[in-house]
Order: sequence, then C-alpha cells, then structure tokens
Amino acid sequence: MMWAAIALLAALLATSLTLNLRPGQRRITQQDINAAVLKTLETQQLPSEYAKAYDNVRPSVVRVVSFVKKSRLKDEFASKHAPRTAKPKPLGPAQGGQDRDPVVAEDEEIEAGVGTGVVIVDKGIILTNLHVVSGADRIQVTFHDGLESSATITGVQAENDLAVLQAARIPDDMIAATMRSTADLAPGDKVVAVGFPFGIGPSASGGVVSGLKRSFRSPEGKQEMSNLIQFDAAANPGNSGGPLVTMDGEVVGIVTAILNPTPARTFLGIGFAVPIENAAQAAGLPPF
Repeated sequence: MMWAAIALLAALLATSLTLNLRPGQRRITQQDINAAVLKTLETQQLPSEYAKAYDNVRPSVVRVVSFVKKSRLKDEFASKHAPRTAKPKPLGPAQGGQDRDPVVAEDEEIEAGVGTGVVIVDKGIILTNLHVVSGADRIQVTFHDGLESSATITGVQAENDLAVLQAARIPDDMIAATMRSTADLAPGDKVVAVGFPFGIGPSASGGVVSGLKRSFRSPEGKQEMSNLIQFDAAANPGNSGGPLVTMDGEVVGIVTAILNPTPARTFLGIGFAVPIENAAQAAGLPPF
C-alpha cells in the first residue's frame, strides 16, 4: 500500500507540473520521479517482513496458564511415597502452628505451567498443546487486550499433543487467526514463532522452515509424533501451543517441541510444529 501511495503521489506531481509548465521550464522526467521515490524511502522506515507477520497474528495469540491445587499435589505425592506399613498417629493436643484450617491452605492453587494458544474461531475457540493444560484443575487465558478468562478443554488430539479450549469470556473485538494450507510450504520459507517463552511475551522470533515431514520422540520416549514441520526460529518452554506463521501472518503450524538431547530443555536450533491441517481437525474444522 505504501508503494502504491508513493507511485500515486509521484504521478499526481508529474501531472501537476506538466499542466502548470511555463514556456522555457523543463519537463519532469522519469529520473526525477525515481529520485523523489528514493528520497521518500530514505526518510521513511518501512517495517520488516517479520514485524508485519507478528502484527497480523498478535491479536489472536493468548497466554495460557494451568493451575493445580496443592491438596491434589499432596495426595499424589503421598500415594507415590506412602510407606508399606502405616504408623500410628501420636495422641494429645495439636502442636504449635497446626491450629489453622488445613483445607484453606491445601485448596490454594499453584501455577503448574505456562504456554501459548492461538484463537482459530472468533467465538473463543483456542488451539494449544495438550501438555500445557493436561492435568490442570483450572485453566486461565489472557487475550491481547489484557482480558483474562477461564477456559475449559473441549477437545483433545493426543497423538499430536493438541488440545482445544473454549474461553468463558472473550474481547469485544476478538479476531481469529487466518490459517493457511501447508501444501506449498517449502524448506527455506520464512516463518515467525510467536509465544511466551519462559512466560515472557508475547515474543516473536524469526527463522525459516528447515524441513518437512519430520518425526520427533519425546525425551521420555513415551510418544512419537510424525509429519512435523521443522523450523529454526527460536522456541523455548512457554512457546508450546503458539502459532508458527508465514510472512503474511497466516498460521501454518502449532509449535509443540524442541530438540535438545540435554536436560536443559532450551533451544539449540531445531523446533517442531504440528501442521495446521492436523490442528484444525482437532478443533473439528474441515481440512484445507
């Protein structure tokens, strides 16, 4: 649009100068127009491709936080470490510090995980990773305008580590992301990963598609996924469930894993995303 505006202004300028040309005045040339356009470009900073892609998808990206109750964590820990023979409890008055209501403390929630989601239907339907919300007692999403809402899991595609959420409340100007087929996606295509790495964000990182139809096995060896998009845009814990987008800001995948043979769980240069065709099917949407 900026190029079109520049061209239009140049054309109007040329027409105006031609119509008002006095005898003896030099007619404006194509070189004059080119010089004016170049001068405009030198004085105006154009946004990068990555910046435009980020701006297009940003209104559809949400922060996803899962919470669990302390009481449930305590019960799970006790069941795993329970002694084989129960010991009798001591009788007598309660010890100091034990007179407060234990239910209140144990019902407190703690943050279990932070990830990312992307709105794919403007009614508040969100795609994210299953491992971000699995086992949560409560799920909270934060939209681009700061609105916070509880959310519930309405669909699961475990083989692709995908979950579908429905937000209880949505912004008045909710915008769903545009999804694009991966049929013409090729290694070398530029992409942007948007999310909340380590809870910081929204953050954007740029790179390219490194490969297609890749396979990935989780570090624990419990699950193997296939037909994944390999990319080299930086992704870290917290990016899980976020969109992988093209330079048009269209979603082609859902970031789901990074390859790191060490326990650090940090980015070493290889990330994986589930193609949006699979993700759309998890939400009950027809494939492209």
